[in-house]
Amino acid sequence: MKIEFVKLGELQPYKNNPKLHPLSQVERIANSIGEFGFLVPVLVDSDRNIIAGHGRVLAAEKLGLEQIPVIRVEHLSEEQMRAYRIADNKLTESGWDLGLLESELDSLRDIGFDVDLTGFEDIELGELFLNVDSETPPAEFKEFDDTIKTDNICPKCGYEW
Repeated sequence: MKIEFVKLGELQPYKNNPKLHPLSQVERIANSIGEFGFLVPVLVDSDRNIIAGHGRVLAAEKLGLEQIPVIRVEHLSEEQMRAYRIADNKLTESGWDLGLLESELDSLRDIGFDVDLTGFEDIELGELFLNVDSETPPAEFKEFDDTIKTDNICPKCGYEW
């Protein structure tokens, strides 16, 4: 994969993008980029249409950035790109190990780090921790099993990872 920098004005949002990006989320993404840098490139097709990263583009605009990092994805069909736009957002949804989350956030607070930069809001954290009765994750969430292997080769383009 090759990361390149593209001017914001050259990127085209996907008009049927089903993911919503409320202003509060765009603000949190902008704050994250301001603190940590632009660490996750936007995925675009060969015509610079956005496949994934609409929220990051909106945050970059808010920050007044002139160009951002992108990765061109040219091996997917139109149908695959449409499906990936949904999958990119849906497949990352999961729960939290609340005991570990609370410990990490407390540790960051103890050293004076602004935990708002994690994207969590105080009210959201209050709701999460209100019903904590165990520090172990539900049984459906298993630890990473290093016996799970893939062939690490994209069948379409041959890219290895």
